[in-house]
Amino acid sequence: MTGVGADRSEVRRTSLVSLLGSTIEWYDFFIYGTAAALVLNTAFFPSVDPFVGTLAAFSSFAVGFIARPVGGIIWGHFGDRIGRKKALVSALFLMGASTTLVGLLPSYATIGVAAPILLFVLRILQGLAVGGQWGGAVLIATEYAPPDRKGFYGSFPQLGVPVAVILSNGIFLALEAGLGEEAFESWGWRVPFLLSVLLIGVALYAQLRLEDTPAFKEIAAKDAGKKRSPIIEVLRSHPRQVLLAAGSFIAVNGGFYVYIVYALSYGTKVLKLPESTMLIGILGSSAVNLALIPAFALLSDRVGRRPVYLAGAIGTILAAFPVFWLIDTRSTFLIFLGLLLGGIANSAMYGPQAAFFAELFSAEVRYSGASLGYQIGAVLGGGLAPLIAAALYQATGTSASVSLYLLAMGVITAVSAWLLHETHKPRDRVTT
Repeated sequence: MTGVGADRSEVRRTSLVSLLGSTIEWYDFFIYGTAAALVLNTAFFPSVDPFVGTLAAFSSFAVGFIARPVGGIIWGHFGDRIGRKKALVSALFLMGASTTLVGLLPSYATIGVAAPILLFVLRILQGLAVGGQWGGAVLIATEYAPPDRKGFYGSFPQLGVPVAVILSNGIFLALEAGLGEEAFESWGWRVPFLLSVLLIGVALYAQLRLEDTPAFKEIAAKDAGKKRSPIIEVLRSHPRQVLLAAGSFIAVNGGFYVYIVYALSYGTKVLKLPESTMLIGILGSSAVNLALIPAFALLSDRVGRRPVYLAGAIGTILAAFPVFWLIDTRSTFLIFLGLLLGGIANSAMYGPQAAFFAELFSAEVRYSGASLGYQIGAVLGGGLAPLIAAALYQATGTSASVSLYLLAMGVITAVSAWLLHETHKPRDRVTT
């Protein structure tokens, strides 16, 4: 029973909360990536070679991704056992608190080696939180949605990603321009982290105003008193879907972080471009993706999830080399165009993904299954992508090696998506 019994105002309210929560949650996660590309190497790893410092900063970025499957397991268990809303709210609280604390963390110059250690710990907490948040936001949106609009409403939490990219990069851009380089590197970079306290307010609103989803209420009544482990059950009953979902997410997440994190570092440190040039390209392409994500999601409501998703994977393969050819021109417009090419392909996959992944699993294990597939793919794709891209360029001296990396991720995702079954047609839809 999904989308049944919820009036339009309830659907709109849950969609708005999923969008707001997702936006601030991803903003919290992304500002770390922007800071890693711009300032964390000098603030927390100042005693090493600049390239090694960059790798160390990106390694701390990657740690958050390694923690994400653990977060998916923990919150997936409780999301399937005690409710989507409670799991989502607790993940939002953890992310808001841990990100705010990054903004308060003393630098290496103040407390020495304790600074990068504490930075790693807080990044792990961020990873745990985002590992639990995505499943909750997606299920709150899709399980309230009408059956013929699951793709569209499922795109609301996905929209949080480009909105968060715009917010995080826009705030960094404004602060650097307004404060100057010295003040920005000294204390200004902390401001975006301190703004994360707003997420706690969203969590409080969700706790007070949202009801749990009709689908969870139904399985809770049916399974009252039963003891079970959703993670064990989903791995026993849906192992193929978990693995293929992870594979189909590799290019989505990996490509995304190459475009918004590694490209920023590549443009500023390798091509010696002003940070504003790269940030403008990232902001512009993300703004276009705001329209593309719901458009592709709506298309998946009409033609199915898999054809749209496959088109995006093939687009990633075709765009792998042109993206960096255009960035290497050093032209602001062509950099924007290159990042836009990659973003269009990415949006074709990310738009229908929430509904696609949710529909792969039965309601009893949906939070666990969707979260685990998503977060495993995030580790294999996104978490290591900036680190691998930086190492590839260092080893080869050419951006073509990074393009080959993008192409390989696209092939893995295309094959995985091809092997998944179509979930949107009523005769193929799993029990809800």
